[in-house]
Amino acid sequence: MSHASQLGFQDAASPIMEELLHFHDHTLMAVFLISTLVLYVIASMMTTKLTNTNATDAQEIEMVWTIMPAIILIVIALPSLRILYLMDEVCFPFTTVKAIGHQWYWSYEYSDEGLAFDSYMIPTQDLNPGQFRLLEVDNRMVVPGETLTRVLVTAEDVLHSWAVPSLGIKTDAIPGRLNQTSFITTRPGVFYGQCSEICGANHSFMPIVVEALPLSNFNSWTELAQDL
Repeated sequence: MSHASQLGFQDAASPIMEELLHFHDHTLMAVFLISTLVLYVIASMMTTKLTNTNATDAQEIEMVWTIMPAIILIVIALPSLRILYLMDEVCFPFTTVKAIGHQWYWSYEYSDEGLAFDSYMIPTQDLNPGQFRLLEVDNRMVVPGETLTRVLVTAEDVLHSWAVPSLGIKTDAIPGRLNQTSFITTRPGVFYGQCSEICGANHSFMPIVVEALPLSNFNSWTELAQDL
């Protein structure tokens, strides 16, 4: 999760987030090279006496500054399209969870297990020592780790957005429409997110908590939740 004075992304907890981090570094390198070249040209123009200010025909340089940007865009677009394809690919999920946004809480439905519950933020005065303000909920979304989980996202009233940064997920919750996303957690743990679409007065009080458990523990949690 995020911490004070953090400059970079959260630690990746899914293969998609790892791909996004690599793509960020890849794109940042291209931006750095372009910015360096532009700054060099500007500095040269400001510090060098211009010997020829007349407009001249320069077919070669026009071809260069037409072709080079196209090549740079292709270099950036190819890995971007690959990641978009991976984010939309959902093959044989182990678990399907439906996340429903409300003003201002989330509901989760496990259709295969016959489970459904609401997830509200825990007020600050009710937090236990070590818990995080505005991020803890009374009922976490529990998923099996290292398996593919599909999440169907929708809303009951207004626009919301189901987002967990460390998993590389941000999916809009739109009333009357089902959006689909998926993820695989690379390790057990608790991952925090928040509603990422302005949805009213208490928009900032809609945290999301995903808890990834080993498969055996997930089965035990399912049995326990069904008995409640």
